[in-house]
Amino acid sequence: MANLQQAKKYIRVSERRRVFNDRRRRAMREAIKNLKTLIEDKKFKEAKTELSSVYKAIDKATKRGVIKKNTASRKKSRLSGLIKRESVEA
Repeated sequence: MANLQQAKKYIRVSERRRVFNDRRRRAMREAIKNLKTLIEDKKFKEAKTELSSVYKAIDKATKRGVIKKNTASRKKSRLSGLIKRESVEA
């Protein structure tokens, strides 16, 4: 356990940040899952409109430092590629 007052404060701050980061990460993952569900159900027009909200969730997670910049780019690229690939096959 921390002895110094500043160390105790850092524990409180890091716990608060963890909660916010978890919330941001969960929002991003849920948005991605919803998009993949739409793609599996062959609802490509809805998936394309949903893509912007998924991008928003990913960008917010990146801005807050929950995920790194290249990870965000990779996720966005793979999701847009998935929509394109699946809509061509259908």
